[in-house]
Amino acid sequence: MAAPRTAPLLIGIDGRSGAGKTTLAVELCARLRQHRTVSLFHLEDIYPGWQGLEQGIQRYLDTVLAPLSTGHDAEWTTWDWAAGTDGPLRTTPAAEIVVIEGVGACAEGARELLDATLWVSGADDERKSRALARDGESYVPFWDTWAEQEERWLATDPVPESVDVTVRDTAGGGGPGSSGTGGAGDAVDEVLELLGHHPALHAELAPERSALTSRPLRITAAGPLASEKGTAPDAGALFAELFGNDAHAVWLDSSDAGLPGATRNRFSIMAGNPGAGLSMSHRCGVTELRRGTSSARLPLPFFRWLATAWTPQTLPAAPAGYDCPFRLGWLGWLGYELKRETGGSDQDTSGTAVPDAGLLFADHAVVLDHQEGLAWALELAGTEPDDGAAPAPASSGAGPVGREGWAAVVARALETARTPTDTAPGTAAAAAATAAPASPAASAPSTPSSPSAPSPAPRFTARDTHRDYLAKVLASQDEIREGNSYEVCLTTTLTADAPGFDVAAAYQALRRRNPAPFAALLRFGDVSLASTSPERFLSIDAGGGLLAEPIKGTRRRSADAAEDAALREDLSTSLKDRAENIMIVDLLRNDLSHFAEPGSVTVSRLCAIESYATVHQMVSSIRARLRPGASRVEAVAAAFPAGSMTGAPKISTMAILDGLEGGPRGIYSGALGYFSLDGSVDLSVVIRTLVASGAGEDTRLSLGVGGAVTADSVPEDEYQEIRTKAYGVLSTLGAEYPE
Repeated sequence: MAAPRTAPLLIGIDGRSGAGKTTLAVELCARLRQHRTVSLFHLEDIYPGWQGLEQGIQRYLDTVLAPLSTGHDAEWTTWDWAAGTDGPLRTTPAAEIVVIEGVGACAEGARELLDATLWVSGADDERKSRALARDGESYVPFWDTWAEQEERWLATDPVPESVDVTVRDTAGGGGPGSSGTGGAGDAVDEVLELLGHHPALHAELAPERSALTSRPLRITAAGPLASEKGTAPDAGALFAELFGNDAHAVWLDSSDAGLPGATRNRFSIMAGNPGAGLSMSHRCGVTELRRGTSSARLPLPFFRWLATAWTPQTLPAAPAGYDCPFRLGWLGWLGYELKRETGGSDQDTSGTAVPDAGLLFADHAVVLDHQEGLAWALELAGTEPDDGAAPAPASSGAGPVGREGWAAVVARALETARTPTDTAPGTAAAAAATAAPASPAASAPSTPSSPSAPSPAPRFTARDTHRDYLAKVLASQDEIREGNSYEVCLTTTLTADAPGFDVAAAYQALRRRNPAPFAALLRFGDVSLASTSPERFLSIDAGGGLLAEPIKGTRRRSADAAEDAALREDLSTSLKDRAENIMIVDLLRNDLSHFAEPGSVTVSRLCAIESYATVHQMVSSIRARLRPGASRVEAVAAAFPAGSMTGAPKISTMAILDGLEGGPRGIYSGALGYFSLDGSVDLSVVIRTLVASGAGEDTRLSLGVGGAVTADSVPEDEYQEIRTKAYGVLSTLGAEYPE
């Protein structure tokens, strides 16, 4: 016998009869053969007759899969369907990749030997019509017999729930085995992209991944934000016009741009994914990817997946005038419970409605430069549909990109979103923000006049009563006195049932009432975020510059100017708040130092005061230079979650918080932002953020709030601080802090 070769990569494609497995397998093999040797095996060649499903699967395991998995060619006995007996011997070579398709390809016993497994699904009536069209009238008398065998097998072997990749039939009959929309070519593109994320195939499929990711980036000026007639686009209307119908959409909104002293973020970014594009979610160590009608479930930790999915590229220089670091890429959120991968304990979130992370891949986006008053259209070449149809805005129900060009679509949407105004862009927002804010101590919460707060106002309940929270503050101080922590960032959660809640309308109200440099609106299916975060977690520019800007120290704003100034001064001179802030600065200096050039970590701003619509905040800035060759994903992971949301030391304090808080934080205390194609990163801390999950009558809201506890904290003051932090969101909704 010849010496065994290195074992091939084995890909199994399973599914019920007529689902389109064969067509998908043939097309997939044709694509894979462009870069390597490929063998294809069909299980229908080995089943011993119409009653032979179970026996055929066993033959496949013994005579085909067993030798292939050890690097040997497979020699197996065919079945002569016309004669009803065994036929001649055949050989399937152990090529670099072997694709195996047929009912039972991913059966129990096979899955442990296969490197990747796929299930192709289809509606029963569509499957039957395809199968009979393929095999003719000879199949008609045996369809029910074969279907019954499939059902008995699947009743004891849950293959569809056990595979890596699922290819779903599309509405209207187009499926992996059809030639129309959503046909085999589209399915192969989807499958190849998803398989490229599979750890067993990631390296082997590098040529296919390169073909999918090497499309040229186009950045085009789409037009000025303000027209010659003095009209400016309403940003919310622009987002709705371009991405309102997308299943996944992100608006990273520098909503305080144009206000006095607002210099931290001059860019807003809008991007979406209509459903055909690539998106991911992660929960409890499992990363799920979706692309069109296909999905993959991979047992990959989030940061390990990100390190392979996001590899910084060298891109051509941007056109003159485009100064935003974002060059398309991944956008979304990283929830706090990803701490399980960065030194924290594993909080079970399997039963929660919100994934631990959610990202979309944007192959087209809009960037608004508020400083220069320009809108930019970004797209990867080759994202246009090939039907020749002119593009239409989202409000028409059509996709956003067509042969006319994405820049033209954006220009037209800008014109649609412009509204007459007597003031320069930003002036109205500036007036609203600089007007004396209402006090959170007021007996009745105030609400903005436009857009109106949701009606009826949500009625929130708190995870911790007033007494419970005070007890947890005291317990935190006990841990500090025991030497287990210096500072404990204790949080709690408010929740409300809110049938029919309109997150987009609520966000419009929030951004008007609480403008912030890192505000955001995210929609990921049945999960939405409306954030007015003022805090940057971490940014990394393309050249490796790192910046963290933690916030620690808060005072409410007052409607009385003299009192408001006194509150700001009180925060500025507070030894307790300065101590809290400096402890987090030291923690972040340590976090950044792990991947920074020696000597590059500096504090460029310490305990500065920034004023927002409802609060004054104490902010510091820590800068560093990424060490050459250091992993950007590992640098993010080393700093995650934000030290301002844990306390110090981080690892031991997170363990204390797990014991005190009584439940997972979810998205709150995590990060949101982007991972750009050129390696740039900009992430904010998820605070002042309303999270909505579910849909329609089942919509549920959550709002996390918290504060830093130190040895000299006054428990009642800590409780009032969380009320102050919650006030900006609650008052905008017309809601009150629950007692």
